[in-house]
Amino acid sequence: MQRRQFTVRSTGAVIGWGLPLGLSLWTGTVQAQGLSSTDAASGIRVALERGAVAAVAALGRQGGFLDDPRVRIPLPGFLNDAAKLLKATGQGAKVDELVTAMNRAAERAVPEARQMLVAAAKGITAQDAVAIVRGGNTSVTDYFSSKTREPLGAQFLPIVTQATQKVDLAERYNAVAGQAAGLGLLKRKDANLQTYITGKALDGLYFMIGEEEKKIRRDPVGAGSDILRKVFGR
Repeated sequence: MQRRQFTVRSTGAVIGWGLPLGLSLWTGTVQAQGLSSTDAASGIRVALERGAVAAVAALGRQGGFLDDPRVRIPLPGFLNDAAKLLKATGQGAKVDELVTAMNRAAERAVPEARQMLVAAAKGITAQDAVAIVRGGNTSVTDYFSSKTREPLGAQFLPIVTQATQKVDLAERYNAVAGQAAGLGLLKRKDANLQTYITGKALDGLYFMIGEEEKKIRRDPVGAGSDILRKVFGR
């Protein structure tokens, strides 16, 4: 199905009912094609909420991260290579325990994102809708990331910390990773296990939202929503 493109010229001028010129032009364009700005915002709101709920459901369960190679959280950088050596010396069970605990921690944290993501979806404005319509195939996901990544990181971190406290290798990881970062062998942001897991959990979450967004864009009719067909099926 051929999809029409909506374009907006960015400008600071104000016309009409006090709307920025770019928003007025965009509104006129979509209305001329049978799609109001209200419809566009509603469709994007539905897409946001649907993507968020689907992503949380997929990841916030046992195996959501661990059993999916697209989002499975490995040890970072050279530590992942070092883990192969540990396995060769008979310490593979300990390494596997740590990797499993890392992914379980992410799976435990993700359900906490649902409420914030849904609130972000419901709070979309016409201006937000303009930016998303103008964006690429993951503009919905990019919107979510810009609005929720920082507060979700703060929300995830204590859950991840609690989930990894009882793993024997967790403290050893932080000690080794800290030294490795000091030698330039590891990124500073990956030198703490809990912050590393939190970042990867968020990466996985936004990745899955992006996958849901792509599905809707590819097949808006199959999405089973009139407003999604109207907005994304044009």
